[in-house]
This record gives sequence, structure tokens and C-alpha cells, in this order.
Amino acid sequence: MTLQELYAAIGGDYDQAVRVLRIEKLIDKHIRRLPTNGVVDGLLDAGGSMDPTELFEKSHAMKGVCANLGLVKLSAAASEISEEYRPGNQRQFSDEEIKAKLEAIRSDYTVIVEKIREYEAG
Repeated sequence: MTLQELYAAIGGDYDQAVRVLRIEKLIDKHIRRLPTNGVVDGLLDAGGSMDPTELFEKSHAMKGVCANLGLVKLSAAASEISEEYRPGNQRQFSDEEIKAKLEAIRSDYTVIVEKIREYEAG
């Protein structure tokens, strides 16, 4: 599987990743690190406590990492949570709705990690 095939399989925007990271070698390096870099797991863990500050910080970090990698769906989901907990913003979603959004992130992320593992295996 090529890097572009991986992006097609995970619904990522390869061209966006190229615009940001510019070199395929860097895209490859960072997409391989996604399963272990802790950014998505950090947000999912923050969902356990539903701490507003943690949810904002972790979702904001995840939004940036995923946007840089062209993982548009994950970035958009993290952005939605980030805006929900941005200091000064009024909440729009219930805790149950946020938990459902976090479960959707977990589900999408699980598929992405599986595809990355397949990519790494060659």
C-alpha cells in the first residue's frame, strides 16, 4: 500500500498533508506516529472526566495535528469539541452528545490506526 492509497483508505486529504508538510517523507513519518503520539488518546481520556479545560486543550491539540496530516474528519470532529469548550463560548451540546461525538472519534480513529498498521506492514 502506498501512502496515497493509505490516505484514500482512511478518507484523508493527501493534498492537504502535502501543502502543510511539503515532503512525503515527513507525511509518512508523522502518519506512522499518530497511533502512539497520544493526541487522540488524550482527548478520549479527557472525555472520561468531562473536564472542560482538558476537553478544550486536548481537542485543540488534536484538531491541529489532524489538520496538518490531512485527516479532515477527525480534525473537524475535534474542532467541534474545541469550540464547545473554548473559554467564553456558551455550550451548545449536552454531555451525552459530547460523549457520542467522542465515541464517533474513537470509532473513526480505530479504523485509521488499523489502516496505518496495514500500511506499515507493507
